[in-house]
Amino acid sequence: MSCGEPHETDCSEVLDHLYEFLDREMPDGDCAKFEVHFDECSPCLEKYGLEQAVKKLVKRCCGHDDVPADLRSKVMGRIELIRSGQAVPERELTAEPGTGAETAEASRPATAQE
Repeated sequence: MSCGEPHETDCSEVLDHLYEFLDREMPDGDCAKFEVHFDECSPCLEKYGLEQAVKKLVKRCCGHDDVPADLRSKVMGRIELIRSGQAVPERELTAEPGTGAETAEASRPATAQE
């Protein structure tokens, strides 16, 4: 996605790191670059608005459920593998029995290229 105009920060970089921006998990300098990009690029601003709305909806609908520590640990481990560029082994993410948490199955290995 791109508006076709050149930007200091490329659209692909903005979209690749959109959730880091939304979650305020990036340095202030990078946040400022993204804000400038959103001011210049309406397709990226639209995508940002959509993802922000989805995030708010999920928080409103699911924000009251406690995530089992074991499941959180497994998910965070996979995220770190993906961020480091390593292939993620195909296996199930499951919570401890009796916690009521859903099972997230990996249908194929995730890679950093996804």
